[in-house]
Amino acid sequence: MQTVDFTTLIAVCSDIRAHWLPSRLEKVYQRDRYTIAIALRTLVGRGWLDISWHPQAARMCIGDPPPRLPDTFTFSQQLIHMLGGLALVAVEAIAPWERAVDLQFARRPGESPLYHLYVEIMGKYSNVVLTDTDNLIITVAHQVNEKKSSVRPLLTGQIYEKPPKLTNTIPTLEESLQRWQEQVSLVPGAIKKQLLKNYRGLSPALLESMLHCAGINSNSTNDSLTPDAWQELFKYWQLWLQALTAEKFQPVTTAHGYNVMGWQAVETVNDIQELLNHYYINQLNQQQFSQLRHQLSQKLGNMLAKLGIKKQTFVDRLQQSQKADEYRQQADLLMAYLQSWQPGMAEISLPDFETGEPVNIALQVDKTAVQNAQALYKQHQKLKRARDVVKPLLTEVQGEIDYLQQVEAAIAQVDEYKSSADLQTLEEIHQELIQQKYLDDQEYPRRSSKDATSNFHRYQTPSGLEVLIGRNNSQNDYLSFRVAGDYDLWFHAQEIPGSHVLLRLEPGTVPESTDLQFTANLAAYYSRARQSEQVPIVYTQPKHVYKPKGAKPGIAIYKQERILWGQPQLVKI
Repeated sequence: MQTVDFTTLIAVCSDIRAHWLPSRLEKVYQRDRYTIAIALRTLVGRGWLDISWHPQAARMCIGDPPPRLPDTFTFSQQLIHMLGGLALVAVEAIAPWERAVDLQFARRPGESPLYHLYVEIMGKYSNVVLTDTDNLIITVAHQVNEKKSSVRPLLTGQIYEKPPKLTNTIPTLEESLQRWQEQVSLVPGAIKKQLLKNYRGLSPALLESMLHCAGINSNSTNDSLTPDAWQELFKYWQLWLQALTAEKFQPVTTAHGYNVMGWQAVETVNDIQELLNHYYINQLNQQQFSQLRHQLSQKLGNMLAKLGIKKQTFVDRLQQSQKADEYRQQADLLMAYLQSWQPGMAEISLPDFETGEPVNIALQVDKTAVQNAQALYKQHQKLKRARDVVKPLLTEVQGEIDYLQQVEAAIAQVDEYKSSADLQTLEEIHQELIQQKYLDDQEYPRRSSKDATSNFHRYQTPSGLEVLIGRNNSQNDYLSFRVAGDYDLWFHAQEIPGSHVLLRLEPGTVPESTDLQFTANLAAYYSRARQSEQVPIVYTQPKHVYKPKGAKPGIAIYKQERILWGQPQLVKI
């Protein structure tokens, strides 16, 4: 993930000064443990300034409005208590060529600041600190005690100390090509490494772009460059310094991220705030998606393995209980042919009542025939009771397996991150498993119920009819029992875990056979049988689809169904 470097931070601050100063602080909302959103009101409108001290995605930019969920963090509450209603009057660098910014708040524009909000964008050491005019720390996002850092502790009630100064050279436009080349060539090595080591304000991503534009391989050494190569690289070096001096930037997306110099552009972006907001939300979502999908897949695999063992145990006990009638038959025969028993017998063979075939009965030599018959009757009753107890337990376990396989099928369909909808789908599954008591309720960002039910897959049939497909059990229930209308058609893979599929129809509309087949193919594709050539698909009217009382999410029964053969391989996403 690309980090916010010095150049990007200067570009962001320049844009904030141009469009958001002065502004009134109205609200503070903490999105998660690493990010706060500050509502700023200007004469033109309102925006949300995101400030993050995430170890990999520390940033400051205008972002999206926060969700309408309760804010339970104390840091945001402390900020709004101290800064609420004040004006943001200045955005200044703490020190030259440092990735740390001082946001100054006063009662009104033109007055001296009452509070300073220091934003330090420094990788894993990033932090946000609120101080008063005497630089006494009021609150800090991440408290750093003496055990964590003996150099610079950050604790409430102490004096705020600026980050330690950098020791490498400050780049200037006045520096000549010869002096610059000598500085970089002092120690032989990779040109990229030597530039980073010798000068401030650089980042690996910026240097990659600079070297690429100069036509130099990023692995080149400083002693291998030709005079023309040095000249070309110095040209872009000065372009960079000129942009910083004039605070004129051109934000663009690149093949591997973004930059604000307009180099290696894939797409030009007019708004740097939008660029950063989109990039980091996308990167964090992708990271979160991978972690959550791995976690859910692992948990489900473990749960299904345990349930499989449990099911097999019940199956074995049921098979044993099938001998209950056999024990009763042996006891009946023994009682009917008492005269055939002799003391000391270990086994006796008696003719079956119906077939006359010999039935071998094992006996306990220390017991009489009647005692042996009583023992067989007792074993019959024991196995019969076990059968009555095990059957509902086996049904319950099979229901859990069916449900978890349905969840597993939903996760399998979300195999890679393409948009925030994919992460949202996994979050809904995660929340559902918590509600069903399969997972512990841990701290995790939750979305509003409105968002959680509108995230369907959407398609159009050859005739232009709309097809909606649930992405998880919560959406399946919402689709089947709240969205579905009287004239729609409901599709599902027959006795196979998969999504609920709805073909939307207006009153009087009769779908063509191609529409039905198209929808059946989608129902097959979004099922566990995706890799099959043909899948049996049932379809019926929504009024014939029911949810059994007490059933888990996504479980439904149906009647008056018809069957089509879906062909998932024909579906083109």
